Amino acid sequence: MRAPRILIGATGSGSGKTTITCALLEILKRQGKKVQAFKCGPDYIDPMFHRTVLGIPSKNLDTFFTGDKTTAELFMTSAKNADISVMEGVMGLYDGLGGIRKEGSAYDLATVTDTPVILVIDAHGMGRSILPLIAGFLAYDTNHLIKGIILNRTSGAFFETIRPEIEKSFPAAVLGYFPNQKDILLESRHLGLKRPEEIDRMAEKLSKTADILEKTVDIERLIAIAESAEELPDAEFRALTEKTSESAENDMLGKNSSSNQKACSQENEKRPVIAVARDEAFCFYYEDNLKTLERAGADIVFFSPLHDDYVPKEANALLLVGGYPELYAKELSENKTMLADIKDRAERKMPIVAECGGFMYLHRTMEDTAHHVYEMAGVVPGDCFYTGKLVRFGYIELTEKEADFLPENVSIKGHEFHYFDSTANGDGCVALKPVSGKKYDCIFDKKTIFVGFPHLYYPSAPQFAENFVKKAKNYKLQKSSSGSVTGS
Repeated sequence: MRAPRILIGATGSGSGKTTITCALLEILKRQGKKVQAFKCGPDYIDPMFHRTVLGIPSKNLDTFFTGDKTTAELFMTSAKNADISVMEGVMGLYDGLGGIRKEGSAYDLATVTDTPVILVIDAHGMGRSILPLIAGFLAYDTNHLIKGIILNRTSGAFFETIRPEIEKSFPAAVLGYFPNQKDILLESRHLGLKRPEEIDRMAEKLSKTADILEKTVDIERLIAIAESAEELPDAEFRALTEKTSESAENDMLGKNSSSNQKACSQENEKRPVIAVARDEAFCFYYEDNLKTLERAGADIVFFSPLHDDYVPKEANALLLVGGYPELYAKELSENKTMLADIKDRAERKMPIVAECGGFMYLHRTMEDTAHHVYEMAGVVPGDCFYTGKLVRFGYIELTEKEADFLPENVSIKGHEFHYFDSTANGDGCVALKPVSGKKYDCIFDKKTIFVGFPHLYYPSAPQFAENFVKKAKNYKLQKSSSGSVTGS
């Protein structure tokens, strides 16, 4: 499989990866190329920027979540029809699990997918010290993946001065620079960058960034590096495409054959509907989580706890994802019909999965960052409050104390990143920190609900999605047999 690809890595967080990546995506789109974007690691916000540029979902890839083989398959599934794929790294190039292990690092992702790396260096305030910095990164590059260098936040004059020194010292191509531009900075808050929709003149800023990068970086040389990427193993790709084609054929059964239309219609009627919260307050989700639910047999519909009055009538289960509910606590609290509908559905044993922001929304009360307290859905018998600091951060593995959403002795991987805490965090699961070995209880796990602060990555344990869909299907059957309809 030939798949031109590039990974934008950096020497550390805040070096300009997202700015450079989005500008490059815009340039490639202008050239008429079919581009697929990816984000390394458990990040929700950077993919939003990728999607803003390209108009299609960006995918997360994480070697801690899914290991080498599945990560490569996830990449190939999305990259196979693209002219070029652009991956955005995470933190520093070699920063992985716990900051000390390779799993989850941008370099590990580049290694697993055999992807050339463009190293972005924040050169602001630096001179010849750039040389030993580059030397160190190249010395760690045992697979010789670093093929190009871009200097960020520096002047054209300094770039022309330092460029010959870099070129005569190192084999990597010096592709260009990006000048310091305060007026196009992407603003941040406590969970990372602000969402694209919140940034003034976002389209204008993206366009200006691309215009600058096009003038200061050798884009054609960068594309040539992407096109020089080694072909991916043909046998592995054939197996994957055969599996994908078979799945697609099964999904299409009956659509092109009148003899199968009735069977297809009956099968679709059996598919449960999972209503997924998606609006300004609830916006953290992995595209592959939704795909995993669909492959497990569910149909997905979206709704807004912020703007809608009720959960969709056809819903047989709820998925309340994370986001920024604390920024909209007053508005969420004032939407009484939605709060009452969700509580009613929980009392009727509708299956509910919620994580982080969605979990906060299910509490009796939630505090915002100014310590104002608002009433919420009241499904979780506790109160959620702002601590002003990170409560938990990093990767975890979750195992249920009593197997239900997961098979016995099967864990699902995820991560936590929250400044809020709860008086009722739940104790249905044990979370394991993979580096330190620290364990703690979490998650309300009550047969029909699985809610807590952890964000889950379903492809790391597809059985979770399968069991969630089974619960939704059972609820659908029970509701049909009783003739009851919830909501409005």
